[in-house]
Amino acid sequence: MKSIVVQQPNTLVIEDRPLPTPAAGEVRVKVKLAGICGSDSHIYRGHNPFAKYPRVIGHEFFGVIDAVGEGVDSARLGQRVSVDPVISCGHCYQCSVGKPNVCASLVVLGVHRDGGFSEYAAVPAKNAKLIPDAISDKHAVMVEPFTIAANVTGHVSPTEQDVALIYGAGPMGLVTVQALKGVYKVKQVIVVDRIEERLAMAERSGADWVINNGNQSLQAVLDEKGIKPTLIVDAACHPTILQEAITLASPGARIVLMGFSSEPSQIVQQGITGKELSIFSSRLNANKFPVVIDWLEKGLIDPDKLITHTFDYKEVKDAIELFEKDQRQCCKVLLTFS
Repeated sequence: MKSIVVQQPNTLVIEDRPLPTPAAGEVRVKVKLAGICGSDSHIYRGHNPFAKYPRVIGHEFFGVIDAVGEGVDSARLGQRVSVDPVISCGHCYQCSVGKPNVCASLVVLGVHRDGGFSEYAAVPAKNAKLIPDAISDKHAVMVEPFTIAANVTGHVSPTEQDVALIYGAGPMGLVTVQALKGVYKVKQVIVVDRIEERLAMAERSGADWVINNGNQSLQAVLDEKGIKPTLIVDAACHPTILQEAITLASPGARIVLMGFSSEPSQIVQQGITGKELSIFSSRLNANKFPVVIDWLEKGLIDPDKLITHTFDYKEVKDAIELFEKDQRQCCKVLLTFS
């Protein structure tokens, strides 16, 4: 079979590899579609601190089960599945309190273990989530990105009364817009970014108001309107954002951080306690695949608004370079395998 392998930073090849045999408790998935994520690019460029090389990248993938390992019901053969990349032990403290995404022995497909940018992938059977027939292939491959939004919103329980501010109109910001508007019916969702084309994508995804903070002060714009956000999501992931979010937030607001920057953030503690703000962080997803599959079945979200390009997997280098360089026109890039 063919697999996309990052041998070392900046060295990506398509290798011939043996067809995997599923171990006990595993299934083999014949991959049909996979999505490119920023973390795939970071592994390729050597900027992901968790990755080990060589690595078959890819943690957003969909396909059909074509083999099962010992202990797995053969009735699963032929099932259409989207794969949850979070592999957890199920019994550590974190798992016991509903946070398998930060399991003590966390393994993420495509990061710690070979992932889905391959013609076939062996994965734990419990991680291969059944996709109902009513959900199309290209929507099924988008389940994982939307689980990021499901995890974020699961922390903060949005309401229709919220005024939400989202920093960043990249894929993670856009899935969060869709969740807030389509699922939670939040009254007002504001998106801030410095790229006009991305802000247009945010409007198409349901944002009520977009602001380009590259040429104007976000605080001045919000102050002029008398707006104090009650929910702020940092999907831009810059260390300076936290203090600005604290300043802009309404008393009693919730702030969610999604970034992995190793640079320190300078904050004034009084701003947090004076308003009794709640600050959350969100990593990966904690059993959110069923949540997003339900959203898709009910038509509450629309992945088509994010998918901008599709490539054959043999063109993966071109696909990643487009994803990295064309932030004006490119949002979600899919790879086809069969």
